[in-house]
Amino acid sequence: MSDSQTRSGFAAVIGAPNAGKSTLVNALVGQKVAIVSAKAQTTRARLMGIAIEGETQILLVDTPGIFQPKRRLDRAMVQAAWSGAEDADLILLVVDASARIGAEVERAIAGLEKRQHPLFVALNKIDLVKKDQLLGLATSLTERLNPEQVFMISAAQGDGVADVKVALAQAMPAGPWLYPADEVSDATDRMIASELTREQIYEQLHQELPYASVVETETWEDRPDGSTEIRQQILVERDSQKAIVIGKGGRRLKEIGQNAREAISQHLGRKVHLFLHVKVNPKWGEDRSVFREMGLEWSD
Repeated sequence: MSDSQTRSGFAAVIGAPNAGKSTLVNALVGQKVAIVSAKAQTTRARLMGIAIEGETQILLVDTPGIFQPKRRLDRAMVQAAWSGAEDADLILLVVDASARIGAEVERAIAGLEKRQHPLFVALNKIDLVKKDQLLGLATSLTERLNPEQVFMISAAQGDGVADVKVALAQAMPAGPWLYPADEVSDATDRMIASELTREQIYEQLHQELPYASVVETETWEDRPDGSTEIRQQILVERDSQKAIVIGKGGRRLKEIGQNAREAISQHLGRKVHLFLHVKVNPKWGEDRSVFREMGLEWSD
């Protein structure tokens, strides 16, 4: 395949928390590259999924949700989202069509009104919306943002995803591929391992804890037998949160570790020995090394 035949470019996937951005990125890539949860603000850092459509490589920048920041971590997440949009060839705004247009969606719309980039809008979760409501939303967003295209999709069900992928490919500039054909993400295995453990915290602890916790991969050792030993720490802000993560008799931490180990092993394609411990650090949200681990910019 010659460079004259290929296309490659960046598409920033932005929107309010819980719009389904990561689910859509995974669907476009064809496999899981971003963790998914029913909880809002699951994505914290900018993560790139790499999709292939014919002779085009689409670099999908899955950004944190756009919301009103209240603390340093929040500001870094929102900054990562808008930075991803500024650096892209095209912006893909994902809107949860089943929910009302709230403050977070309005904030995203306002930030796009004076954009310098082509814009696609994907109305997601259409399987949960009545047709007349969906058409009304599409009309309203078209009038306000004048996007190049509007898609009606269900990222979770796969409906309409192929159309989005083809349109993204057609919109990418001509040029050589920027990553090998077999790569699906720019994230390191170390980062993905932390994310997969964090996903289990989201899944198992529901509203009790997730936003007050972070996972760090401390050590990574490939053993002679082909397996990998990984040691991670889960940082929480208070002793009471530590007790929640550990659970009665250590059962909760064991379950988190077991499920995370299986997910990491599947990702790496080899046996994994995962060791977790929980540490209380009331100021982890002010720790530069934590931001660096998540790939976020530190800003004063």
